[in-house]
Amino acid sequence: MGDMILTTYDWVPEMPRGYVRDLRARWALEEAALPYRVESTPFKDRKPEHFAHQPFGQVPWLTDGELSIFESGAILMHLGGLSEALLPADPSARSEAVEWLFAALNSVEMASLPWSLFKFSGDTGDSSGWKLFDSFLTARLGHMDQVLADREWLAGGFSIADIAMADVLRLVDRFDGLANHPAARAYTQRATARPAFVKAHADQMAHFAAAD
Repeated sequence: MGDMILTTYDWVPEMPRGYVRDLRARWALEEAALPYRVESTPFKDRKPEHFAHQPFGQVPWLTDGELSIFESGAILMHLGGLSEALLPADPSARSEAVEWLFAALNSVEMASLPWSLFKFSGDTGDSSGWKLFDSFLTARLGHMDQVLADREWLAGGFSIADIAMADVLRLVDRFDGLANHPAARAYTQRATARPAFVKAHADQMAHFAAAD
């Protein structure tokens, strides 16, 4: 098997650095010790080739031989199929990990992302939009706190589900949104203390800093 190629932007502004979603793929690749290299695509001048790989002009995409895979969840699923360090072989445990992967991307991120965008914009006053998304996220985090109160990882051992969920939650934690959710905060801190995350995060930061 040859090296896989992970493609991300050549540069992004400072605010999203450390949170661009190629980090999820980097993290998984590091956890599984799979060989890969990183290539760049322009942030400011997105070419037709970019849209051929990622129809929305986003990143990342992963090239594995003749396969070109976009969307971080799909990339995590593909990598999970290559390593039991990411996705267990046991059908029951595998199913649970996949469930929680989708829960991270659909049930939790759909609440956390609009909330985070309000935080990024500073529009967190008395608007009805902010109140709606704040209450929506609070409810979702309440459920997650109950789930995480008595487990280390979401599906037994560490898996792609934890990569996705911890990455979703750490964006909320960036704005102190886990202050009232101690189990979710402790889980996020456990996940991001893993050596594979530490390396993936440092590599992403260095990648974008090199283009300044």
